[in-house]
Amino acid sequence: MKNKMMKYFLALVPISLLAFFGLQSFSHNNSALSGADYKFAADDLQPTATQKKVENLVTEILSNYHYRRVPLNDSLSSKIFDNYIKELDFNKMNFTAADITEFEKFRFQLDDQLRNGELTAAYQIYNVFRNRAKERFAFVASVLSKPVDFKVDETYTPDREKAAWAKSKEELDNIWRKAVKSTLLDWKISGKADTSAIKDLRERYKRTEKYFDKTKSEDVFQQFMNSFTESVDPHTTYFIPKTASSFNQEMAQSFEGIGATLRNEGDYVMIVDCIVGGPAFRSKLLNPKDRIVAVAQGDDKPYQDIVGWFTDDAVKLIKGPKNTVVRLKILSSDAPIGSVPKEVRLVREKIKLEDGTAKKEVLNFNRDGREFKLGLITIPLFYRDAEGARNGEQGYKSTTADVKKYLNELKAEKVDGVIVDLRNNGGGFLNEAVSLTGLFISQGPVVQRRQSDGEISVENDRDPSVTYDGPVTVLVNRFSASASEIFAGAIQDYKRGLVIGEQTYGKGTVQSLVDLDRFLKGEPEGVGQLKITMEKFYRVTGSSTQHKGVTPDIEFPSSFSASEFGESSQPSALPWDMIASTKYSPTTDVNEQAVVKLKALYQDRLKTDADLKKLVADINYIKKAKEKKTISLQEDKRRKEIEDQKKKNLADLGDELTSATEKEPEKAPTDSTSIAQAKLKILKDRRSKDTYLKESERILTDFIMLNPATSQVKLTNVDKKK
Repeated sequence: MKNKMMKYFLALVPISLLAFFGLQSFSHNNSALSGADYKFAADDLQPTATQKKVENLVTEILSNYHYRRVPLNDSLSSKIFDNYIKELDFNKMNFTAADITEFEKFRFQLDDQLRNGELTAAYQIYNVFRNRAKERFAFVASVLSKPVDFKVDETYTPDREKAAWAKSKEELDNIWRKAVKSTLLDWKISGKADTSAIKDLRERYKRTEKYFDKTKSEDVFQQFMNSFTESVDPHTTYFIPKTASSFNQEMAQSFEGIGATLRNEGDYVMIVDCIVGGPAFRSKLLNPKDRIVAVAQGDDKPYQDIVGWFTDDAVKLIKGPKNTVVRLKILSSDAPIGSVPKEVRLVREKIKLEDGTAKKEVLNFNRDGREFKLGLITIPLFYRDAEGARNGEQGYKSTTADVKKYLNELKAEKVDGVIVDLRNNGGGFLNEAVSLTGLFISQGPVVQRRQSDGEISVENDRDPSVTYDGPVTVLVNRFSASASEIFAGAIQDYKRGLVIGEQTYGKGTVQSLVDLDRFLKGEPEGVGQLKITMEKFYRVTGSSTQHKGVTPDIEFPSSFSASEFGESSQPSALPWDMIASTKYSPTTDVNEQAVVKLKALYQDRLKTDADLKKLVADINYIKKAKEKKTISLQEDKRRKEIEDQKKKNLADLGDELTSATEKEPEKAPTDSTSIAQAKLKILKDRRSKDTYLKESERILTDFIMLNPATSQVKLTNVDKKK
């Protein structure tokens, strides 16, 4: 979810950065600090003169223009220190307690070094990390040269993020011995021969060591600078030139692949986002923080292990020509410790922004013998043809224009109510969230914006017309963020409709991109870009969408906790707060009494409906399984653990994987009519498995029957078990 809004449109909100130019000349004071005269060894990575200038520039920009205006002092220095250590060795598998004690001398020096363009501490720490990693690679080689006994009854704890640092090299050796043994045992149980497993694991660590050797000074610089920026705010990021180039190319959204943004997280290639409209997004099988452990080409080629790979190399393997198959082994973000990777089959396509536009469907729903016709509008992001809008073109592409057209069509089809599905919608253009809200309300304020200097502005819907005034629900989940939260929050505040689903992400900040080359001209290395938080969003009630997001009127069970996903999981996230309410006139479409009745009906179904009961049971199973922190390294016990999990997975999934990945039949239809029918069948099959959507239909029909103006059926006649 991180960077979701900015990924599609840098012009999310038109914040001018012209105030930077000419206001301040950035000095580069290189006065001596403790460690500034440190002599690097010949093979150490070292900072460049350009990097020192960039460090000083970024520091001054953040100190003077970031929304938070966090003072650069010892307190921030300590946070940067902890972030940097975590960034390098998050699982505590390389440094020892003695190393950390030695580094403590830098804890309260980093603020001074940042202010003075000094990078000695950052590179000293990294060079120790690189040396420790090489020691680990040598130790793994020694472990793999000896027989491994899988009959010994011992356990391993893979997640060491909250563990204490190893007190000695011998303690760290034992941790690594168990890590190696765990991998070999899982491969053995999966059917891989011992000799093949040892060979493959040896190659994995040789490859990882090779990648360490390829690390450049600029890579270390970016790691350290982002440890700094993310200590201020999780959405403020520094991009070195090559990363900035990739970021800008990604925004074009025109390449062939699965449609996912990836990055390294420790030894893993991790999914950051699934690009709207792409195969990964449409599969509904991949989520942020999922880790890719292996990749295979086509339906019959063997898997290539990619643990320890750099992201750039993994992308080359995953991307490919359109209409070709790629298979991934995935460790899900919510998977318990020791889980077996799931397999996901995707067909590569050319990813285009237009694939992420709004869609309309009509759902026929039967309640207690009565047929309801419901409109479903799915909005994957808030898009707008910015150039067409600037040029005043008639009929330029936008979310609001498309949804307005769909609403008019649904009214013509005499639907009883409308569901607006914003699940996994990470945001987009702010003005589209405002104008979309205007389709459902008469004119009025939609969202407030507060700048770092305290100035507050209000974004208004100025169109008095209402396109759709019937019953409406907004369906959200944990990955609905930013502009989605503005729209959902406004619908809720105006009491115009019901918000149902999971608590949303909680991203209530706005970022702008600063091209640092405009400040430091002529640097031979290039200087990159800075994405900086400069504003905060507030609802018309004065409540921030930051941190808390939008709490649904009727909240569904979720396997994603706020502490694991969303703004609340980020220690440096800006806090929730309130400003004064702005004047607005809520409708009478939703009242507290109706919400209480709807909640009661929903709670009854939680106890009786088979799909909802299964959903709750699955979520409870995942939560309980997550409490387990260790896995057995004894073969018989580990086999049982894996078999039990496989049985659970099979019982849960059934044939869902095949339909969800849209595997084509041997004789795929070729004419347009047959293709349309085939896609409709796939869509209906997927809808039948969408428990949240089915419950949304029930809640909407309950809502309709509560309103005497729209229904002659009394709510007491509803069969609550349906």
